[in-house]
Amino acid sequence: MKHWMLLGLLAAALPCAAQAKLSKPEAAMAKTVAAEQERSIALLERLVNQNSGSLNLEGVEKVAVMMRAELEPLGFTVTWKPTPETKRAGHLIAIHKGKPDTKRLLLIAHLDTVFEPDSPFQKFTRLGDKGEGPGAGDDKGGMVVIVAALRAMKAAGTLKDANIEIHMTGDEEDAGDPIEKARADLIEAGKRSDVALDFEGLVRDNGADMGSVARRSSESWTVTATGKSAHSSGIFSNAAGDGAIYELTRIIARFRTELPEPNLTFNVGLIAGGQEAVLDAGGIRATANGKTNIIPPIAIARGDLRTLSGEQATRVKAKMAAIVADHAPLTDAKLSFDPGGYPPMAPTDGNRALLTKLNGVNRDLGLAEMAALDPLKRGAGDISFVAADVDGLAGLGPYSTGDHAPGEAVDLPSIERQATRAAILMSRLAAEKR
Repeated sequence: MKHWMLLGLLAAALPCAAQAKLSKPEAAMAKTVAAEQERSIALLERLVNQNSGSLNLEGVEKVAVMMRAELEPLGFTVTWKPTPETKRAGHLIAIHKGKPDTKRLLLIAHLDTVFEPDSPFQKFTRLGDKGEGPGAGDDKGGMVVIVAALRAMKAAGTLKDANIEIHMTGDEEDAGDPIEKARADLIEAGKRSDVALDFEGLVRDNGADMGSVARRSSESWTVTATGKSAHSSGIFSNAAGDGAIYELTRIIARFRTELPEPNLTFNVGLIAGGQEAVLDAGGIRATANGKTNIIPPIAIARGDLRTLSGEQATRVKAKMAAIVADHAPLTDAKLSFDPGGYPPMAPTDGNRALLTKLNGVNRDLGLAEMAALDPLKRGAGDISFVAADVDGLAGLGPYSTGDHAPGEAVDLPSIERQATRAAILMSRLAAEKR
């Protein structure tokens, strides 16, 4: 037999060998997901074509209605929890009760996108293996993966005994205020769960699918520096001092040189100073005026802070406070952090053990092992609100590119792959004793 013919036969046999490692229900789930791929893409198109920007409260609720229609036929009790007190639409909560002594799974996704109704990017377009549209990847693709996985589980008989609670938040991209109320239901769900699985997008590194066992925090800070207003000819003198802008510049420069450490980032996103400087109520716009011959009495900077653990956050904040307190002559400065923010999801042993179980699924499917993703390569997410109470994995949604910008596109074949992984992983976890 010729060498190339032998290689072809071996390649054809590999999928069969991999499938042989799956149980009959697991093999059935893989077939169901594949058979329903076009159905999944059709659902994605419907979801994407309904605008659900975080501030489009009616649109977010309409997407929730669409998800209710998918989940109730699978045996879930679905509740819409409006949150008018946070000025956001609300959250979809779906519960499936199984055997009382088996592990309770918490699935997390979000209904909203960053694209409001005034965005020019509004419609789903299929371009070969890509599906382009607002939220196609983040996170309507993730919701489609959940539905595809659950449908496969139901068809294979593994959903019947599974304890699963789903939380699809309506304000992940622009959280309501106060965030303690906006995430109260999710936090309580984490306390009563054994495993949390987050269906935001899969991340690839050098073409390889990665597993996410950690997500960093996201907090916003403000430094307000003040100084003595005087004629610019006296700058740096004992009578006039350094002024507010130099004081603020000193602080930011020391942040940049003294704070860096592994897994930490801190951005300065907005700065203003002069004779007058004022932030708007949301802290995203500033107005300032001044003259070159007046020493500025005020300067303001806004930025973010991202850490991998609560311990790191506490330590870095203390260093920031010490830098701010070391004032230049005749100046003052105050550091404050916005209430709320996203906590970190630290890379715990429990999270790593879940990735090991996911890699068991990969092996049985004949897929490559997924290494743990560098947490610097993804942002904050809702799973972090339950990370202190339950082991979790993030990034179980599909792979996408260009998120949060016109042209966002999901890799359509990744929906099938991620749904197959999720269905088998959830079936195995749901069968484990508590």
